Amino acid sequence: MLRWVIFVIIYLVLGFYSLQAIKTASRYPWVHYLFILLSLFVIGNFLYQFTGTDGGRVLSRPKSYAFGFLLAMLSFQIITIIFLFGEDIFRLFVGVYQKVFSTQKEFSIPSRRRFLSIIALGVAALPFGALLMGMYKGKYNYKVLKYQLEFDDLPDAFDGYQITQISDVHSGSFDNRKEVTYGVDLINKQQSDVILFTGDMVNNKAEEMLPWSDLFATLKAKDGVYSVLGNHDYGDYVSWESETLKAQNLQDLKNLQKEMGFDLLLDSHRYLEKNGAKIALLGVENWGRGGFKKAGDLEKAKQGVSKDDFKILMSHDPSHWEDVVINDDYHFHLTLSGHTHGMQFGVEIPGWIKWSPVKWRYKYWAGVYQELGQFINVNRGFGFIGYPGRVGIWPEISVITLKKKGLT
Repeated sequence: MLRWVIFVIIYLVLGFYSLQAIKTASRYPWVHYLFILLSLFVIGNFLYQFTGTDGGRVLSRPKSYAFGFLLAMLSFQIITIIFLFGEDIFRLFVGVYQKVFSTQKEFSIPSRRRFLSIIALGVAALPFGALLMGMYKGKYNYKVLKYQLEFDDLPDAFDGYQITQISDVHSGSFDNRKEVTYGVDLINKQQSDVILFTGDMVNNKAEEMLPWSDLFATLKAKDGVYSVLGNHDYGDYVSWESETLKAQNLQDLKNLQKEMGFDLLLDSHRYLEKNGAKIALLGVENWGRGGFKKAGDLEKAKQGVSKDDFKILMSHDPSHWEDVVINDDYHFHLTLSGHTHGMQFGVEIPGWIKWSPVKWRYKYWAGVYQELGQFINVNRGFGFIGYPGRVGIWPEISVITLKKKGLT
């Protein structure tokens, strides 16, 4: 309870400080009252949503929206304060100087300059507007990103073989059937040879996928649709009444994937065949660094696979590739991961800049990387979680074409 009281006090102090800048910039009382009402609504809705019943520690609707609006408001308040803090320190020193050295001994602080308040509010409005727009449009701004990867030892028959990878659906966050349908149709329009899903179908519980299962069941590819589990799929972020219920939840999700036509690889492998040639497709359960579940068993998945086979590995968390896979005695030609979402926030201008705060947590966080002659593609995610939007890092459908080096 105490932490909530402290948080609300800090929020109100930030709001009061921001209000002073608004009063300086605008002399219309309705503007002041609108800001006060909006600030109170945001914190009131947040407290209402987060002190109610617990549907799981991972944010799904409507909690995610309460968090999103709070994040937008805090960004506005904090940037306003940072921008004007320097001026306020200067105003304080001026007041002290006049008190000590001026013939007029009455202590007074000069008024804040209006144009600085206007500039501060204008700068603060940029992330505020971007976060709101990310909630409104960005989260369904699907992008098809195409990559062509060359390999010396790719079987000739698989030259030009096309893979569509999706990851991190997070169905518990979806709120627009029309937009999600558009995204699923976009996956099918790629007409790839195989579709690979690299984990996190839900946020907390298997039941979140039920309203969307018929839609994702329409995903089709000539060589099938394969999947692995992500950290969210195990139900670890819910306080279950018993381990039996938790286990049943996981089994329900596995059964649902089967009903949808997904071939779930649980530390196992399949062979994809074409014109008498074959490549190995392996899938491991979630293996993540730090506090994330380490259920994946690469050794088990490798059983029955030859070192000489061309190998594609599906592993949800890219830290598995960094810590285990690239140093394994088997050579995994291509690993497909997700998990990071690119933090759903960043700046990407192809050929110029690629940045997100998530780079401070994950070395390999979005796109294709190559180490020790092995590739990984870290998909930015199809869905969203926590903050119900995306800014600069858009939902991704990866299309990867395999090419044989030197083959014309």
